[in-house]
Amino acid sequence: MDFLISSAYAQAAPGAAAPNPLMSFLPLIIIFGIFYFMLIRPQMKRAKEARAMIAALAKGDEVLTNGGLLGRIEDIADSFVTVEIADKVSVKIQKNAITAVLPKGTIKQA
Repeated sequence: MDFLISSAYAQAAPGAAAPNPLMSFLPLIIIFGIFYFMLIRPQMKRAKEARAMIAALAKGDEVLTNGGLLGRIEDIADSFVTVEIADKVSVKIQKNAITAVLPKGTIKQA
């Protein structure tokens, strides 16, 4: 039956140009750059500032802990600090638990 109807065949499409590998990775490179400058770099800067603050702790500094305690440093060891939070009440905490060093005179004596 094919002798009355001629068969139709598709023509070969011209070869597509190969995409540039750099252009296919360009969106990933841009996203990594955005993440670096908006997330990674500022976090590294904050961590560096926190390490410098902890290294500069001294006896008598008034500090705020990440638990919300305010107190004055009584003693400093290698990784622990003794903080007086009230008259004759002291707690021993890790240095990394200190969030901020407050200005002198922030904590009022009773």
